[in-house]
Amino acid sequence: MDGAGKLPEYASAGAAGADLRAREAVVLPPGARAAVGTGIHVEIPAGHVGLVWPRSGLAVRNGIDTLAGVIDSDYRGEVRVVLVNHGEAEFRIEPGDRIGQLVVQPVARATFSRAPALAATSRGDGGFGSTGR
Repeated sequence: MDGAGKLPEYASAGAAGADLRAREAVVLPPGARAAVGTGIHVEIPAGHVGLVWPRSGLAVRNGIDTLAGVIDSDYRGEVRVVLVNHGEAEFRIEPGDRIGQLVVQPVARATFSRAPALAATSRGDGGFGSTGR
């Protein structure tokens, strides 16, 4: 692709995420990961975040997932999609391939402070899998 990267596009009227496309060719061997350039820069509105999510078809068919998908509202660099190949075969990415999807949503900023104790809940400190299947 020449010039700037292709703008994110929604694939359907009900799509929550806009497709992000690769601007470069990359080969991902099984178990490998790479930050794939999209050739775009975005200005996420203040009070919002851009979240990069995997494409379900790539995940199901090829075991391709995304990592590190937070785009802060003050970031102005190139959007890169970190892909990891959980599959058993090499995965080839070509310029123009859809490699992830961008979801923009509002965020609440918390105020953090130390507390002598936390309020009790029925879950307590139960973690991974503690609420059942």
